[in-house]
Amino acid sequence: MHVTHDPAAASSPTIDFNTFLAVDIRVGTIVDAKPFPEARKPAWRLWIDFGPVIGVRKSSAQITEKHPLETLVGQQVAAVVNFPPRQIGPVVSEVLTLGFPDADGKVVLVQPSKPVPNGGRLF
Repeated sequence: MHVTHDPAAASSPTIDFNTFLAVDIRVGTIVDAKPFPEARKPAWRLWIDFGPVIGVRKSSAQITEKHPLETLVGQQVAAVVNFPPRQIGPVVSEVLTLGFPDADGKVVLVQPSKPVPNGGRLF
């Protein structure tokens, strides 16, 4: 998974709507966050509650520079919930927490502008 973070990069090839629908992006609330010292790049371990159907899922997120650990619990974030689990060092990441690079390439989380129910799907 390597993509360019250059805002001047060309867009990806056109996809159809069904391909978009295959990516299940949901909102959840971070219920726990811990350091992840074993990670190759600085990261936090997150536990995100996606509501009663999906439940709490784990993620590893390289968001340490823009999101201090003590500020994360209670924040809502967007994540892809239908990728297969991925082993990252000693941790299994169950969802891909989404973010955008800022002008310096540091990750800024994708978050709703107002509170929404956990488990809501992006459309």
